[in-house]
Amino acid sequence: MSKEKPSIPKGTRDFGPAVVVKRNYIFGVIKRTFEKFGYLPLETPAMEQLSVLTGKYGDEGDQLIFKVLNSGDFLAKTKQADIDEGHKQLTRKISEKALRYDLTVPFARYVVMNRNDITFPFKRYQIQPVWRADRPQKGRYREFYQCDADVVGTNSLLCEAEIVQMINEVLTTLGLTDFTIKINHRGILAGIAEAIGEKGREGDICVAIDKLDKIGQEGVRKELLERGISEEAVTKLEPLYSLEGSNEAVLDQLHTLLGDTAEGQRGLKDLHDVWNYLSRLNSEALNAQNESGNPRLLLDVTLARGLSYYTGCIFEVKVNNVSMGSISGGGRYDNLTGMFGLPDVSGVGFSFGVDRIYDVIEELQLFPDSSQVGTKALIVQFDKESEIYALPVLQKLRDAGIASELYPEPAKLKKQMGYADQKSIPYVILIGSEEMASGKLKLRNMVLGEQQDLTIDDIISQLK
Repeated sequence: MSKEKPSIPKGTRDFGPAVVVKRNYIFGVIKRTFEKFGYLPLETPAMEQLSVLTGKYGDEGDQLIFKVLNSGDFLAKTKQADIDEGHKQLTRKISEKALRYDLTVPFARYVVMNRNDITFPFKRYQIQPVWRADRPQKGRYREFYQCDADVVGTNSLLCEAEIVQMINEVLTTLGLTDFTIKINHRGILAGIAEAIGEKGREGDICVAIDKLDKIGQEGVRKELLERGISEEAVTKLEPLYSLEGSNEAVLDQLHTLLGDTAEGQRGLKDLHDVWNYLSRLNSEALNAQNESGNPRLLLDVTLARGLSYYTGCIFEVKVNNVSMGSISGGGRYDNLTGMFGLPDVSGVGFSFGVDRIYDVIEELQLFPDSSQVGTKALIVQFDKESEIYALPVLQKLRDAGIASELYPEPAKLKKQMGYADQKSIPYVILIGSEEMASGKLKLRNMVLGEQQDLTIDDIISQLK
């Protein structure tokens, strides 16, 4: 029998202990922040009914859903006619379940199924893996974690203000300082399009304007014309390029630009309300600046993520001193649960891109030492007698909350010290005949190379 070479499916990854410890550090900061703001943890099954997922992500998204074959003889209910009709008909017969594609649709399904038991407004956060049958490439995987937070059942813009606060708190706690929280409003985008006589064309307009930094005003003008925007409308857009000053000043200038468009004025009012909430909360995010001196919270009228999905405020977060796409985003939606027969439940949510945040922190070398160390102290043993002496010492260390190990067998000192070095264990405790006689153990700092003779109580005091 030939031996099979071990492998994992394309687009999936193993995470070794060093990486998991760092990821857990990020998750811990995010969870503590969410819970501070009243968000509760939620978990949904890895598998959903295929019917729950199908049709929620468009035709392209449906193709990327991982289907799960029915148990047993999955072909039992099929006929040749099903096969002749193609894969869509066949799939319905051989697969009733699928791996979840995202956390949003399962959340909507949960809210609808439990609407009589949960308390609205309902705040939840969810950190779980999702699966997509995408073509693997750098930065794109078939299995990856999403980290979502949503509140549903309220129209209050306090929720948007708190999202800004949570994003700011998580990223600053992780040591990031040079990042921008971009905010815009779907109504402002719609109002701009209406004000220049191109109602409903905000998508095309924003795609072009978003390239202003790369192709310049003349390049934007050319692209807008190529997209079928009239020359008159393109000319009316020009004041948009010269918006300047503080966020409040930009809002005032937009009042004039948007005129009396109902959607535009709704967007302006909502953003004013978000700013007022942040001001009354004395939020650091409102007045903080990034390293270039620009506001950390930035009104960006070209931000247009998820136009078909979001209905109010929209967010996007970018780190400025690392070449990386957005690390967080989200917005307000008006009918998340409508897909399951519960209409008009407004909500707002956002997600962190944990993999991208990990890469940013790694590149900037911002992981603290505590996030890279598992075991804090290793007890070296030389023989059976030292092992017997070390066992109660080991237990004392653990009872004091110090992560500790006893090397499991007598071995050469070089081997045991090498073990500590390879695992980045910062302290080694040596117990030989002299130490057992005196009660003072040798504590070696592996980072500094220094050594002290201390009692176990003194060691615990120093390590804590």
